Amino acid sequence: MPDKKDMSYGDHISAKFNEDLAELKAKFLKMGGIVESQVENAITALINSDGLLGENVRDGDKQVDRLELVIDEEATNIIARRQPAARDLRLVIAVIKMVADLERVGDEAKKIAKLAITLSEEGQAPRGYVEVQHIGNHVRGMLRDSLDAFARLDPEPAIAIMKEDKRVDEEYKAAARSLLTFMMEDARNISKCMSVMWILRALERVGDHACNIAENVIYMVEGEDVRHKSTEWAEKIIGS
Repeated sequence: MPDKKDMSYGDHISAKFNEDLAELKAKFLKMGGIVESQVENAITALINSDGLLGENVRDGDKQVDRLELVIDEEATNIIARRQPAARDLRLVIAVIKMVADLERVGDEAKKIAKLAITLSEEGQAPRGYVEVQHIGNHVRGMLRDSLDAFARLDPEPAIAIMKEDKRVDEEYKAAARSLLTFMMEDARNISKCMSVMWILRALERVGDHACNIAENVIYMVEGEDVRHKSTEWAEKIIGS
């Protein structure tokens, strides 16, 4: 029996089935590229007090929502018409799950954009922007790597992303504690600092969704559900 890591999708006798799977993957990656840009632009809008860019991010969320509906419909049609089994079924099921994560990443970018617009009008908060940029870069890298792992059907980067998610959680907690301490010492900017706190929380959630995508890549390739399992357990699955 061939190594399951060497088994590729899209090698069916039916050329149309191959096209359907390829199109599903392509649309998912297109949506992933859009939401990654949305997160990047939302952070830039905040850092640069660029209300116009924030509005573009907020309005662009509709495109993400439309793509989610299109991908869900295509995935459902593949299941109904092709009745995929084994690895192909895992691919389609994983895409349905992962597209929901991408849509939620888009929602988090929209939240950040809305807060960036508010802060551009009221004036920047006195603290928290360095932490936003640092955690923002971290979770954007996780999202990009999770999409790359999906494109290459490679579970190895997925393990690294699971580990990175724990680091992001710690970075978020440290940043939130620092900002809370500042607000307790100087109450004049509580409203602005709370906006930054919500932005940090949104970025932490982006990291969670990137981790969810990574876990689904492992499911696609290995056929094992690693949700709610330790990273060490997932590493054993990959190495087996």
